[in-house]
Amino acid sequence: MTLVIGAFTIGLILSLLSMGVWISFRILRYCDITVDGSITLGASVAAVMLINGWSPWTATIAATLAGGVAGFTTGVLHTKFRIHELLAGILVMTALYSVNLRVMGRSNVPLINVENIASPVAGILTRSTGGADSISLLGWSVPVLDAAMLITVLIITAIVALLIHRFLLTHLGTAMRAAGENPQMVRAQGVNNQVMVVFGLVCSNALVGMSGALLAQYQGFTDVQMGIGMIVWGLASIIIGEALVARSTPGLALCGAIMGTILFRLLVAIALRWGLNPNDLKLVTAVFVFSALVLPGWVKYFLRKRSKEKLHD
Repeated sequence: MTLVIGAFTIGLILSLLSMGVWISFRILRYCDITVDGSITLGASVAAVMLINGWSPWTATIAATLAGGVAGFTTGVLHTKFRIHELLAGILVMTALYSVNLRVMGRSNVPLINVENIASPVAGILTRSTGGADSISLLGWSVPVLDAAMLITVLIITAIVALLIHRFLLTHLGTAMRAAGENPQMVRAQGVNNQVMVVFGLVCSNALVGMSGALLAQYQGFTDVQMGIGMIVWGLASIIIGEALVARSTPGLALCGAIMGTILFRLLVAIALRWGLNPNDLKLVTAVFVFSALVLPGWVKYFLRKRSKEKLHD
């Protein structure tokens, strides 16, 4: 049961990253590599603030803002300096490696005996169980700290998803969606599509920074290498979600991103339990994304080919 709880918790935390990647990749049609650096930036800022006595909520908000600054930098490089979107993201991601080292002061920051964002919920659960270290969930014994983190992250993810959904239905949100679909039409309507791109990247990386802050608090440390390959993880989650839920509305697409992240994390947890070498995890993720991108086209091709053969027969 601990494996399932952990997979669900990390899945919910990384679903914030997936929603951020979804905004840049699907809404703006922008392939943003900044994610690999901004998630570590969020984790670094949160970790340093926590060990210096700041409250978990303040540290998480600061990490969210730091991620937004990283997205703003990428957007400005692309829109104002005419740097290609991929190169702009790579430049910021590369620079953030040194920035993260500067923020942390070293390559790894442990969060030992430091309160996290789930501490208030953990206190409530502890008092409700009479001081016990674990609670019963569906007949399984679950540590109070793990249950508290799951509940806290679930509430945060649900609120963020609802806010994003409501925002995308507003005039500003509709303009941002239109800027990704048809920039020429948006400019004809008097909307600066470059501003929309920068704003969307700020929102996207702010979510990624928040995900990094929560991930650091859950796993109990921050490492400068923790962001490597996270863009691939986000894309894999989005692809899985799109296979589960149709992308007909923003609400369904957001639900798909969340479910895809949780399912992907469960599959990874099961694979690790069955003996997958952790060193091969990034490779397996890349292969999975490649398969998910290529296989649908192959299936459609063979179906069309078979239907043509039947017509000729």
